[in-house]
Amino acid sequence: MPVGTQGTIKGLTTSQLEEIGCQIILGNTYHLALRPTSELIDQLGGLHKFMNWPRALLTDSGGFQMVSLLHLADITEKGVTFQSPVDGKPMLLTPEESIQIQNRIGADIIMALDDVVKTTITGPRIEEAMYRTLRWIDRCIAAHKRPNEQNLFGIVQGGLDPVLRDICVKGLVDRNLPGYAIGGLAGGEDKDSFWRVVAQCTAALPEDKPRYVMGVGYPLDIVVCSALGADMYDCVYPTRTARFGTALIPEGVLKLKHQAMADDTRPVDPSCECMVCKNYTRAYIHCLVTKDAMGSQLLSYHNLYYMMKLSRDLHSSIIQGRFPDSPKAMFLNGSATRWRLLESIFLPAVLHSRHPKIGL
Repeated sequence: MPVGTQGTIKGLTTSQLEEIGCQIILGNTYHLALRPTSELIDQLGGLHKFMNWPRALLTDSGGFQMVSLLHLADITEKGVTFQSPVDGKPMLLTPEESIQIQNRIGADIIMALDDVVKTTITGPRIEEAMYRTLRWIDRCIAAHKRPNEQNLFGIVQGGLDPVLRDICVKGLVDRNLPGYAIGGLAGGEDKDSFWRVVAQCTAALPEDKPRYVMGVGYPLDIVVCSALGADMYDCVYPTRTARFGTALIPEGVLKLKHQAMADDTRPVDPSCECMVCKNYTRAYIHCLVTKDAMGSQLLSYHNLYYMMKLSRDLHSSIIQGRFPDSPKAMFLNGSATRWRLLESIFLPAVLHSRHPKIGL
């Protein structure tokens, strides 16, 4: 899912997102509540109509801001008090208020407010956050006024502690939610720990409901997490890296700002069918990314096209029963080091997890 924090993917129109095959995008409850406000969005017919997006929408709960804006936040059992970056005034976000805002915004999938802690933190704070997340899910369920129109997902917390993760998974599954997210990862932990937590959680979550790994956007991580049973991901990576002049390609990344690109007449990715690779050279985009905003727009288009195609290829390989062979094929043009990383951690993790859908 591309991330449209305030109802837009930077540099792209909704028509362009439809062109590249995007089916769902993510909006941020915290930022939308500040500007333009959930009340205004509701008055104008909901977020779908407000941003002219006919396909699915997901809004997060605002919990991630506990980490990203921690210097502005105070977390208690009641909720999270933020110092508004707009006017500096305190803003209390409770589980009930988070759900009320998301009910007004009108996304198809809404997220429960959770107590988010960086994975690099250890000690009693991790346990406190996990149990608070379970208490808050009950308040979110009680506050949810549109259960037939909006699917409420719970979020698994517990840091890197397998016991706490198991407790949280069991607690959420007992509440029989429409879907489940794995949160509190992709925040600085090593890849081995990250993938093993994903494997543990997906193995214990229902296979017939969506399993969403939050904040994941690197192609390698998406391939691995898909093998481990995850279904959904979101990240700003494809568009953010585009704004720094970097394109995603099968070999890894291509830095278009480098001087070597100045006279390179090849497409960004010769194997890509997107309109950017069909119409523009590396030299042209190099000129743009160093001088003009159009460069980041073209690279955002390409990067999202690349990620959508990767997702479609993963989906097809699973449906057709050839997934065990496809991860390596997806990175055949990459470096030997990259494949060895995938092979050394990904394959053992997959083989030790329960995934009959992909024949393992």
